[in-house]
Amino acid sequence: MNILEQICADKRVEIEERKKFQSLEDLQALLPTLGKRPDFVESLRSTPMGLIAEVKRKSPSAGLIREPFSPGGIAKGYELNGASAVSCLMDNKYFGGGAEDFSEVRNAIEIPMLYKEFVVDPWQIVHAKTMGASAVLLIVGALTDAELAGFIKEIQAVELQPLVEVHDREEMLRAIDAGSDCIGINNRNLKTFVTTLDTTYELATMAPAGCTLVSESGIKTPEDVVQLKDAGAHAILVGESLLREPDPGQAAAHLLSRI
Repeated sequence: MNILEQICADKRVEIEERKKFQSLEDLQALLPTLGKRPDFVESLRSTPMGLIAEVKRKSPSAGLIREPFSPGGIAKGYELNGASAVSCLMDNKYFGGGAEDFSEVRNAIEIPMLYKEFVVDPWQIVHAKTMGASAVLLIVGALTDAELAGFIKEIQAVELQPLVEVHDREEMLRAIDAGSDCIGINNRNLKTFVTTLDTTYELATMAPAGCTLVSESGIKTPEDVVQLKDAGAHAILVGESLLREPDPGQAAAHLLSRI
């Protein structure tokens, strides 16, 4: 079992436990009371290169990334320095995230938020809506074709945007076949944790017309951003390289400085 499979197995157990305290029906009952969130793709496309800046304490590959850690303060710095959206990790066991961090960030900023999670159950999609997300991550490598297509429809049904993440040509084809109109190309292989921007350069050529492309992971310099834009990316998702800097907000502004 690779790390992605292990995380998803643990996630299924976690969600079943959470349902005992807050059922899917409990969450659905909240939907009529919720206001509309800002549009995720519209925000990404409103600048020459959209930036989804990430709030993340730790990861299996990097370990502890930032300490002390202020989710709301970091996110506000991102917003003030040109970020189009903020990604917040929902997984606690492997990434140190969770609903408390998400709520703190949501209360600190106005721009769209990505519910960055290993989605394996419809409960998580409705939970994302109740938390104030504008978009939900779906990882192709963690889902069957039927699950992928079904989750895309369920996310759209609650007026959120699916960001469908791929790692190779086979997954790119699966995402396209499922009707994805916003695809994240993860430059980090979640099975080996090897990272290369060549993944975006290769897979971007396969994207259908009108699809919003997001390049994720391993993006460290303004030059990287220029090259990814030239390759066809409309946005980037960056976390670790920003969070390791003294001021993540200023690091975000520097990353976009050549665009």
